[in-house]
Amino acid sequence: MPSSLASLSARVGAFFGADDPWERPRPPVGRQDVLLAASVAVVGLVSLELVRGVGALDHIDYPWAVQSLAVVTGSALLVGRRRWPLVVAALAATHMLVVGLTMPVVMGQFTLQLVYFVAILSGVSWARERRLMIGVIGAIVLAMFVWLALQFAVGSAVQDVLDDTGTAGDGLLGPIPAAIALTLLINTVYFGGAVIGGQASWRNARQKALLAEQTSTIRAQSGTLRRRAVTDERLRIARELHDVVGHHVSVIGIQAAAARRVMDRDPDAAAAALGDIEQSSREAVTQMRSLLGTLRDLGEPCERDDRAPEPGVADLPALAAERTASGLVTAYDVVESSPGAAQHLPASLGLSFYRVAQEALANTTRHSTARSARVVLRVEDRTACPYAEVEVLDDGRPRGATSGSGLGHLGMRERAAGMRGEVEIGPRPTGGYRVRVRVPLEADRA
Repeated sequence: MPSSLASLSARVGAFFGADDPWERPRPPVGRQDVLLAASVAVVGLVSLELVRGVGALDHIDYPWAVQSLAVVTGSALLVGRRRWPLVVAALAATHMLVVGLTMPVVMGQFTLQLVYFVAILSGVSWARERRLMIGVIGAIVLAMFVWLALQFAVGSAVQDVLDDTGTAGDGLLGPIPAAIALTLLINTVYFGGAVIGGQASWRNARQKALLAEQTSTIRAQSGTLRRRAVTDERLRIARELHDVVGHHVSVIGIQAAAARRVMDRDPDAAAAALGDIEQSSREAVTQMRSLLGTLRDLGEPCERDDRAPEPGVADLPALAAERTASGLVTAYDVVESSPGAAQHLPASLGLSFYRVAQEALANTTRHSTARSARVVLRVEDRTACPYAEVEVLDDGRPRGATSGSGLGHLGMRERAAGMRGEVEIGPRPTGGYRVRVRVPLEADRA
């Protein structure tokens, strides 16, 4: 038995949201509350006079003013039904008991019955403390049914039934059992409807609040994701700018030094070096404008057709040739497990490989004594774990007093991490330096 009572208590608590931390906001008393109470009071007074006109109130000893006061005070409870729901429900129950014991015909008017119903419904609907609500409303309902039981047990309800119907009836039940059953049914529907309706209203408000909270969370997450995407794009552009500026500035520096050395004895060679400087500076400016245009467009997307396409693996031979022309003899090789595999690499992967090779060759020029380098692109798509990699090798050793910022290596590692790749950067046991980035390929892409 105790376990069944505990189970019933748990079910009741779950139905009424006893453990739900949400508290329904209570609106302040507004004009609509006052208008509702005033309207019910006016209708109640008019109804009271109509009932008086048919003689239903002749046996009531209380004067007209007291009867009207009962109607007005009951209607006035509707003003605070949402602001103080449990207090109003308790006052409505007290009002029902007092008026019902003293002036039952007045208490039975439909306006006061409406007031009591709305008061109990509002108590269930607007109460914040759900456990306290269960106790208060439960006590009210229990008190009402105890009062009805006492009316039939020791009160005048039985005599009223006998006076109205006589001692016999045509139904399946006698007058007294039928009256008791009918009264029980009416009050069960009355109080049950008020409680269930109030709980339905509370659950509806809870669902709306939950949806509003989820909408707010989704909106905040969308804003966070949008800002993160913009930040990631800016970081990508920063890496691109670093690679572009580092590459072209190193080329310009080498060509400028060569032009200075041969300016007097070989003007044609100096002019060629200056031409390379001009071309390299124009390419740098063009790429920087494209990247800065993308940076300006973040958050304000627009169509731009004047930007040069992003470089890829198809531009690696030109990069090697450019470095060779700048004084670092650079070879380029492609190793493919199947013909044309390199041409089918994704554009994003091709751009990353190009930037890695560009940065590695620029570092070789700035920080190494190397005279030659080699760029190797490998694409293996016939194994169980297909991959693509770019490798840059040189034959030099670090040059003193030329330490860099480390942003180039950081950019390489970030590019590889973004594609679930691996990075190898450092000196080789046989001499020289190696930069290698390997990225796994998707099975369907392979």
